[in-house]
Amino acid sequence: MPNSRYSLHQYSVDTLLNWIRTEEIVIPEIQRPFVWSAPKVRDFIDSLYHGYPVGYLITWSKPGVPLRGGESSNRERVLIDGQQRTMALRAALLGREVLTKKYQTRQIQIAFHPGTERFAEATKVIRGNPEWIPDVSTVFNSNSGLFRLVDEYCERNHGADKYEIVMPLRKLCEIQNNSLGVIELNSDLDINTVMEIVGRMNKTDAPLHTADFIRSRIAAIGSL
Repeated sequence: MPNSRYSLHQYSVDTLLNWIRTEEIVIPEIQRPFVWSAPKVRDFIDSLYHGYPVGYLITWSKPGVPLRGGESSNRERVLIDGQQRTMALRAALLGREVLTKKYQTRQIQIAFHPGTERFAEATKVIRGNPEWIPDVSTVFNSNSGLFRLVDEYCERNHGADKYEIVMPLRKLCEIQNNSLGVIELNSDLDINTVMEIVGRMNKTDAPLHTADFIRSRIAAIGSL
C-alpha cells in the first residue's frame, strides 16, 4: 500500500488566479517577501507563454498556521513553497501591487509585442509605442474577447495584419489554460515533517529561512 505523504495535481493558471482573487491560497508567516526582479517576472510569463515547465507550488491545508497579518489559517491552501511564482502571477496577470522586502508596494507591469512575441518590463518608452501592449494584465482582466482585442490593436497600428496579430494574441490569452503542478501535502502532517520535506526540496535553492527561525515563527501553533 503506498505511503505517500502528498498528492500531485495539475491546475490551470486560471484556477490559480481564481485562488489568488478569492484568497483560497494564503501565505504563511514563514515565507519570504517578494524578491523577484521585473526581468525575472518577465521570463516567468514568457515561459508560460511558450508552455515551458515553471516548477511546482507546495500547499498544505492545515488549520492554525500563522499567516501574514497576524491571522491563522482555517482550511485554505497554505502556500509552503512557490510564493515568488504565485506573486508573479498576481502582479503580472492580475495587475495587483506586491509588497517588497522593504515593505514598499510596487507595481510590476509586463508588456507584450505581438509582432515579435516578446515580453518586456513596461518602461516609459514601451508605453508610448503602440506596437506594444503595455500591460498584459489588461488582457486577462478584459471582457472584450479575442477578436475585439485584435481590432483594438489594429486600430492603434494602422496597417497591421489581423491574421498575423490574432495568433500571438490568442496564444497570450491561452496562458490561462496552461498548467502548473501543485504538490498538496497531507493535512495530517506535523510541522517538523513539512519542514523536512521543503528543506530537502530546496537544498539547491536559497533556503526559505533557518530552521530555528521557522520554529520561532510557528511556536504559537502548539502541537500540530
